[in-house]
Amino acid sequence: MIWHYTQEESTQKMRIKDYGDMNLQELDVMKEIGSIGTSHAATSLSQMLMKEVRIAIPQVSILDYNEALSRIGDAEEIVGATLVQMSGDLNGLMLFLYNKDFANTILGKLLGKTYDNFLEFDDMDRSAMVEIGNIIICSYVNAFSELIDMNIKMSVPSSTINMLGGILTVPIAAYGYETDKLMYCNADFVVEGQKLSDWLLMLPDIESLNHILEKLGV
Repeated sequence: MIWHYTQEESTQKMRIKDYGDMNLQELDVMKEIGSIGTSHAATSLSQMLMKEVRIAIPQVSILDYNEALSRIGDAEEIVGATLVQMSGDLNGLMLFLYNKDFANTILGKLLGKTYDNFLEFDDMDRSAMVEIGNIIICSYVNAFSELIDMNIKMSVPSSTINMLGGILTVPIAAYGYETDKLMYCNADFVVEGQKLSDWLLMLPDIESLNHILEKLGV
């Protein structure tokens, strides 16, 4: 359910100065957006894999670095990541994270390959995972932009395979001057009965976050 307020109530509302300032009602709105975005991402992934893809109920939380780390895994765990910068009516970044099991399932369906570790990936494997990450992020952002009627431009995706702790320092470095919090969205994909864990970090800057909430009447 999207909540609506009168113009008078909206103008009287104090602006968000930090992700941690968001109240339960505002978080509920972001959860609804997360649900719509991940549903679109599942549809796109299903079309690419030519398999039915379902999603678990999305979880949207506001976490600091250590909390996000503990939710996702161990700091020294090797994971893959795709990063896209957002600009236009909304500035920020989207970071998609996935583990070896996720990559093996995707590559198994697409290329008939599985691996013991990320170091065995060749250029084709890495390219395929970048494309998957980009498709999921773009599906999410496109659904999001349509819902809130905002023009959001996306950069060419960049990717890495590295330790989780190191990857999570990227959004902190980018927006640490504004907030030490991350917007964490987790909605596991289910492919042929197998649950695949993945994580999406959405980080609009604080001005953009206020703009989103204003557009939604929250």
